[in-house]
Amino acid sequence: MRVVLAGGGTGGHVIPALAIAQEMRGRYAAEVLFVGTARGIEVRLVPAAGYALKLIEVGALKRVSLATRLKTLTALPRAVLASRALLREFRPEVAIGVGGYASGPVMLAAALGRIPTVIFEPNRVPGLANRWAGRMVSAAAVQFQQTCRYFRHCHVTGVPVRPAFFASPDKPPDAPPTLLVFGGSQGARAINRAVIGALPELAGEIPGLHVIHQTGEADHDETQAAYLKVGISGEVTRFIDDMPRAFARADLLLCRSGASTVAEITAAGKVAVMVPFPYAADDHQRRNAEALVEAGAAVLLPEAQLTSQNLYKTLSSLFRDQARLANMSRAARSLAHPDAAAAIARLAAKLAGRE
Repeated sequence: MRVVLAGGGTGGHVIPALAIAQEMRGRYAAEVLFVGTARGIEVRLVPAAGYALKLIEVGALKRVSLATRLKTLTALPRAVLASRALLREFRPEVAIGVGGYASGPVMLAAALGRIPTVIFEPNRVPGLANRWAGRMVSAAAVQFQQTCRYFRHCHVTGVPVRPAFFASPDKPPDAPPTLLVFGGSQGARAINRAVIGALPELAGEIPGLHVIHQTGEADHDETQAAYLKVGISGEVTRFIDDMPRAFARADLLLCRSGASTVAEITAAGKVAVMVPFPYAADDHQRRNAEALVEAGAAVLLPEAQLTSQNLYKTLSSLFRDQARLANMSRAARSLAHPDAAAAIARLAAKLAGRE
């Protein structure tokens, strides 16, 4: 069985794609080809995982100048032709688009070549490439039921998440109240600054509070100094290597709301105060957070309202209400999809006539 996985750019696209590829190879002995672009993280992660990678040239359309947009649109037919040539050479039985620059041209070329196609969309609101391809693909695999309005033959599969998040153990009853703060691998300055400002009041309001804080490189020293000054118990680190373990130790998370983060939160059954990245394409992080809020599983705190005082009030009210935390945790876990990669692989295999 031959499978093409197209797209990439960020870890949020590539890491789930690798999980799908692993499932396809393990279940169906599939030969997998990735198609991406030279500027995406796939150039590093895909070969390291042992998969073949072909590159096409695709420009950007979102948040770029008019000249860049026109250049991209002019070059788009060439990207589709290059994709058709790759597909003719590899002869896949199914093509899976994971979003990102390469996804659109490859999905279009596959559809024109009558190759079964699956779109994987982890955000509540699809990105531009997936919206374009949504009406022509054979099926879609999504994280949120609300996303199905953008696609035909839509299946709620969830997002592939490391098994360690699902195995998150319960906190020991004698463990201190713990807050986990992270803004992505590079940190988030707005979150870091708001936490620093809220520390004095949090220290007085929540006895024994312990904070695990991933700052990123730029804000590490300043943040660490703030914890020492206030005298609050904190593990301040530039990067957390074992995020599932950090989740397991926390009662409450303060974080962004990218699709992978949302999937990890639901897998671990954790309660989160979400601060969506306000410049994300199509404001998709806010839409992701709203889906959890509507399910009673999270609190949304827009960055425009992220003052130290508002943050203190939000966190302290949640820590004081253990019954609410327990209910929100159950609501989060009810949204989890422990077999997401297998479900997507089965969907692709079925379209290829192999399931």
